[in-house]
Amino acid sequence: MGSSNICWGIEMGYGAIKALKIETDGQTNKVLDFAIINHAKVLSTPELDQTDAMRVALGTLVSQYDLSGARIAVSLPGHQSFARFAKLPPVEPKKVPDIVKFEAVQQIPFPLEEVEWDYQTFVSPDSPEIEVGIFAVTRQRIAEQLSMLNDVGLTPDTATLSPVAAYNALASDLGFTNDTPGTIILDIGSVATDLIIAEAGRVWVRTFPIGGHQFTEALVNSFKLSYSKAEKLKREAEQSKHARHVFQAMRPVFSDIVQEIQRSIGFYQSVHADCDLKRLIGLGSTFRLPGLRKYLKQQLHLDVYRLEQFKKLTFEGPRAGEFQAATFNMATAYGCVLQAFDQAPLRANLMPVQVLKDAMWGKKVPYFFAAAGVAAAAAGAMFIRPLLDSTAFEGAEKPAVIDRVIREAGMLANEANDAGVTDSAESNLAAAQIVSLLDNRGLYTTLMDGTARLITMVNAKANTEAENDARLADAIGDGPAVALMSLDTNYIGGGGAAPSGGQSAAVVQDAEMAKIAGSRRVEMTARFEVAANNLDVFMLDIFEPVLRGQLGREDVGYSISVAGVPWASLGFSGAGGGNPGGRPTARPNQGGNRMIARGGGGNTNPSRPRVGSTNLDSLAPLVNPDAKATPKAVVTVTWFAVLDDVNGANIDGGEG
Repeated sequence: MGSSNICWGIEMGYGAIKALKIETDGQTNKVLDFAIINHAKVLSTPELDQTDAMRVALGTLVSQYDLSGARIAVSLPGHQSFARFAKLPPVEPKKVPDIVKFEAVQQIPFPLEEVEWDYQTFVSPDSPEIEVGIFAVTRQRIAEQLSMLNDVGLTPDTATLSPVAAYNALASDLGFTNDTPGTIILDIGSVATDLIIAEAGRVWVRTFPIGGHQFTEALVNSFKLSYSKAEKLKREAEQSKHARHVFQAMRPVFSDIVQEIQRSIGFYQSVHADCDLKRLIGLGSTFRLPGLRKYLKQQLHLDVYRLEQFKKLTFEGPRAGEFQAATFNMATAYGCVLQAFDQAPLRANLMPVQVLKDAMWGKKVPYFFAAAGVAAAAAGAMFIRPLLDSTAFEGAEKPAVIDRVIREAGMLANEANDAGVTDSAESNLAAAQIVSLLDNRGLYTTLMDGTARLITMVNAKANTEAENDARLADAIGDGPAVALMSLDTNYIGGGGAAPSGGQSAAVVQDAEMAKIAGSRRVEMTARFEVAANNLDVFMLDIFEPVLRGQLGREDVGYSISVAGVPWASLGFSGAGGGNPGGRPTARPNQGGNRMIARGGGGNTNPSRPRVGSTNLDSLAPLVNPDAKATPKAVVTVTWFAVLDDVNGANIDGGEG
């Protein structure tokens, strides 16, 4: 929304706000200005109001630097957002968005309507597999960030995750390619560490809750200092004559970081057996700590470097030396700018679309007034001209050819009446009903969102029940309680018979189904894998209550109708035998339109996070890849999205 070739990249960190102003000509980037606004106290300081402290620092930035007329790109902390990665089945490119959306439902521990999310696919030239990175942040969290920025008059054009921005900075500046040695980027922040693996054209991100705060706490406990004094000692440790003692006090935290790095590498290698990691590049002020690089090199057996300067950025002026000294703190801000300029390999933008639209319309309001003035002048000219033409027309003679055409038309009309071809005929509305579906093309997107919501809510309820049911917890294990295998849809026009298409007699005779027999509806038949020690209990106590809880929803263009017994067991998948549900096996609906292709079914997270969890370790934990998979039952569930009410009136507003 600002100048197209100038951008401010802003990292709202817990230690300081780092901002970088860059101008581009499309080929080279030039630093025009930069800023590091340190907080009076690190935001991890106990009992500190983080929001007020951040607003004060933003106000200082805006008052001391000119941010007007430029684009604004900001980053969101990795520990307050989500980065998930999965492999997709081989599908046509046009089907990838649908597959990714259902993968996002499995990966993101919140309903999709409560998050802003984006994704990017990765394709290695040596592998036919398609990998996808899914990036998300809750709408509440990004609204809080935008509120603080709006308070100082800033509206960003781009919002991305800090680890994504850090990767973009190094990948662009160091020229990463598919042949670049496997690289680990380690950005140790104040409260968490972002670990990014870049290898063979792939990217993988994990954030774990160890950062500068833990080092400060170690000094507080060892030397009995206040938090502020311990923070100052940590910052000055490199020049301190007591550097060795400081290092010894912080050694347990070093050990914890190494352990988390090793866990991350181990999981990545279990998924990508051909990976070859050669080096680690460190970012952030914490890498100034004495002995940290040497310790990491000894423990990880990798070459360890610290980012000292950017190769593709130029900065001229008396502050050039100051900028070079601050380079290792500027990578995230640099990556934000590169994404705003469309020069970054990862382009996940989490800015709410409505915010961008509102800002864009606000910029155009002055032009609307100018256009209104021009339109008024043009309307006056258009009014006078027709008046003159009408006067001239009334004085003209009517050509004889008009009378001749009128007489011939009358003769042809009489002949058509005599032949009997003008009688009324009974209308056939079947084709019109099918065509009318195009008036509601968004319906199927809404149905997919509804299915995604159902899966998320069932898993959330199962997780809650599992906390008090050890057998259910064991059955769920590290995966979701319910995973979608396939989803079929079948549009049924109004005026038809009771639902059929593979349904049992009990379903056909159900009173609820008879009630909707004359309504337009979409039959939804989903096949799920269910991890439960007792399928009957799970479906009756967990799944069905959630499904029936959707009946009264008023925020969608259809109503939900559910049969008396909407589900049937299809058998047992995985090791072991028997039918855990005890129900007779039924065939799934084979008719209708296949809306979603097989999407892998399972949750590819290293661990199953609780819905709504704020546990940072649960956002990207790692597990033993050799853990035994839990056997799962397969069930089919059928419900109906009814487009008319029972009296035949439209619910969705379409002309059915």
